[in-house]
Amino acid sequence: MYLHLGQDTIVKTKDIVGIFDMDTTTVSKISREYLNSAEKQKRTVNVSFELPKSFIVVKENGNQKIYISQISSQTLEKRSKSKKLFFE
Repeated sequence: MYLHLGQDTIVKTKDIVGIFDMDTTTVSKISREYLNSAEKQKRTVNVSFELPKSFIVVKENGNQKIYISQISSQTLEKRSKSKKLFFE
């Protein structure tokens, strides 16, 4: 099954490592360093040019990728539990 992250971006739900709220997680220095490191290594994908509300860590083909989305982590969590918004 797939989860829609915004714009034209979907990921396989089995590949999702975690969905994180941008406001609460970036308070931590470790989280900020993690995101900065991923950006320098070109492992981040901006799903939207709007204000980011969440980031989603995905492991695809053995590689970690971070999607930055304008959709809140709560909404993404609800979508992940709703079969209506999944595609098989």
